[in-house]
Amino acid sequence: MTKTKIILDCDPGHDDALAMMLAVASPKIELAAVTTSAGNQTPEKTLNNAMRMLTLLNRQDIPVAGGNRTPLVKPLETAGNVHGKSGLDGAELPDPDFKPQDMTAIELIAKTISESKEPITLVVTGPMTNAALFLRVYPELGQKLERIVYMGGAMGLGNWTPSVEFNIYVDPEAAKIVMNAGIPLTMAPLNVTHKAQITKEEIAELDQIDNPVAHAFYGLLNFFELYHEAPKWGFFGAPLHDPCTIAWLIDPDMFESEYMNVDVETKGELTTGETVCDYYELTGKPKNTDVLLNIDRDKFIQLIKDSLATFNK
Repeated sequence: MTKTKIILDCDPGHDDALAMMLAVASPKIELAAVTTSAGNQTPEKTLNNAMRMLTLLNRQDIPVAGGNRTPLVKPLETAGNVHGKSGLDGAELPDPDFKPQDMTAIELIAKTISESKEPITLVVTGPMTNAALFLRVYPELGQKLERIVYMGGAMGLGNWTPSVEFNIYVDPEAAKIVMNAGIPLTMAPLNVTHKAQITKEEIAELDQIDNPVAHAFYGLLNFFELYHEAPKWGFFGAPLHDPCTIAWLIDPDMFESEYMNVDVETKGELTTGETVCDYYELTGKPKNTDVLLNIDRDKFIQLIKDSLATFNK
């Protein structure tokens, strides 16, 4: 079986942590490095959370580096109201028992790509600051990327401002650089991630999987679900945004997608950070993004359960 070799650039975050777990558990994925950005929480907390998660998953061999401390242009905004004070509230996680690499995120991305014999896919589940900086500092290495798969954006409704999704909102200028870099893109927008919901009952079932990783995610997802109970969302569970990126790499047949041009608004009075998806081919701009729009939810939840069960061994 050929594995997809990835670098995960994340801002953990409950759903980032779940994406990391899927990547570690899957025989189809090789997680070559983890880099962190500020987003769901402050940069110190997201770096610590990535390392706590890799300690829990017993994968201290995977190199980790911290990245951007602020977005390219605007001040940092975080999502502590969603992810709690630590960024991973809801479970007792082990303290990291290893150290991050003595280099920045973009240096670790560059090193991993330079040293790899296989093509690398960059998976971004937080703001795109690290990805944009990497493409600006190492453009020749950027062109070696097989693809960038990211969770971000929306075609229509947003979750942070009326039409803007959080990851893109945090650093729209970075997202614009990435989307116009000429690298193949796969986008997991709110349109698909809002369908990737896990119910309270399904979260409870995770606790029946008898290993420390599953028990931790039972606690994490119980906390994460509370924010999404607000009636305004109309959810029946909690949307698992970031794991959609890894699930697509593992089993693309789980999703329906459309290929279209996607760009980002950076100057709108009301819409800065909005992803503009040219579904009807109105702009004449070349198509650059495979946009995921539908998911087989049952298959997705089963993948999460099966992945958690691998830690029984």
